[in-house]
Amino acid sequence: MAILKGNAIVGQSGGPTSAINATLSGVIRGASFSENISKLYGMKNGIEGFLGDEIIDLSYLFDDEDKLSLLESTPASALGSCRKKLPNLDTPSDVYSKIFDLFKKYDIRYFFYIGGNDSMDTVYKLSEYSNHIDYEIRIIGVPKTIDNDLPITDHTPGFGSAAKFIATAISEIATDCSVYTMNAVTIVEMMGRDAGWLTCAAALAKEYNGLGADLIYLPECPFYDNEFISALERELEKHPNVVVAVSEGIRYENGNYVGASNQSGMVDVFGHKYLAGTAKNLEALVKREIGCKVRSVELNLLQRCSSHILSNTDIEESVKIGASAVKLAESGKSGEMLIFVRKNTECYEVEISSVPVSMVANKVKYVPQSFINDEKNNVTKACIEYMSPLVQGERQVKYENGIPVHIRLK
Repeated sequence: MAILKGNAIVGQSGGPTSAINATLSGVIRGASFSENISKLYGMKNGIEGFLGDEIIDLSYLFDDEDKLSLLESTPASALGSCRKKLPNLDTPSDVYSKIFDLFKKYDIRYFFYIGGNDSMDTVYKLSEYSNHIDYEIRIIGVPKTIDNDLPITDHTPGFGSAAKFIATAISEIATDCSVYTMNAVTIVEMMGRDAGWLTCAAALAKEYNGLGADLIYLPECPFYDNEFISALERELEKHPNVVVAVSEGIRYENGNYVGASNQSGMVDVFGHKYLAGTAKNLEALVKREIGCKVRSVELNLLQRCSSHILSNTDIEESVKIGASAVKLAESGKSGEMLIFVRKNTECYEVEISSVPVSMVANKVKYVPQSFINDEKNNVTKACIEYMSPLVQGERQVKYENGIPVHIRLK
């Protein structure tokens, strides 16, 4: 193992999750035990803030267990986030030279970036650039995303807690709806542009609580209005209150989003459309075709920031993968992303490994067809068995004056 001594820096990027700070805590914990890292800096607002020379010294947290524990149950990105896309390496730009000048200024020899698909693009480009200059640095991607759509890894930090919130919310919604005898449809919209993992989590409520989503629609399958209405009518014959879970990204066979008429058409720097309004459009469809009472609910940001109902499994794994990132970099690896590998054992168990970040950046892991029922309106037992271990356990949350306490990094 080549020994490399110097300072480290960590950043958070993309959409926040309720577990992304647990991963940050893991990096801090890993750095605190390192004999090769003198200081750990944090980027304010990811690579965008770093380009503006906005960093903070995180070393003061090394020996403060109370603050680290509080950080692990604090939602959103404590360091701030960004959605900055770095230019292609073959495009004339001084961005990379500026970044590496800052690395040299602060003697940064270890770079950790916590994020999803687009953030791994940043990790890939920086690691590729570093291969062609005379400056030794180890650049590591640490996964996060509630969307659970990063390839190769069994699952992503943040998904388990978001899935736990969704299953709980669906269970509570279905229980509330069940008190009436009149026909009614409630349509609940979850995040998920291309992959429907979050919406799959709605199935956990009915599986384990008896009441939950009766129908589930994912982006992986084309959506048909007539089949949706027919399925609703069949469910209404069984019981008067039907709950439907839909991904925001469900599309018709022609590729148009179901919620297109309610969307702004705006896109982010990575070309992703801002989605919303799918459940609202389906509400109008049900009113027109069936005429019963119908309402739409959009869970929106609550899916990624509900830290009062964290999955303990998710948080513990998030801390471990952050600490493992430090060990991976110290072992001499660079340009890699950490992954979870589920062991083929009777009880749930994962080990942490890594793959070249090029295998992950800008790629999407879809819900497999084996997880979707033949009618394309629900999930299979295999899907439920995959998700169930990820939502297990509760995290002790600190309260003051009846409100959860969160930490703010300065």
